[in-house]
Amino acid sequence: GDIVLLAKPVTLTEGDRVTLTTDVPVATDGTSKPEKLLYAVSLPPVHGQIEHINYPGVPISSYSQLDVVAQKVSDVRNNSHGAGKESLR
Repeated sequence: GDIVLLAKPVTLTEGDRVTLTTDVPVATDGTSKPEKLLYAVSLPPVHGQIEHINYPGVPISSYSQLDVVAQKVSDVRNNSHGAGKESLR
């Protein structure tokens, strides 16, 4: 079926961490198994990374809708020079 992705922009400043919830990214594909949906991080944050909360400090390149529902994924901004504001979309 068709995949529908709804996302609200989240703006972070350097040193911030936000846990992704279904208020930020949520997708459906018309099936009865949304927990099987996978997100791929095709454009990682410039000044930070997407992490699984069980493995802080380790960037991930994909995560599931089930991870989002369980609030297991964070967007973390580092304190690198020029880290300023950046948006997760």
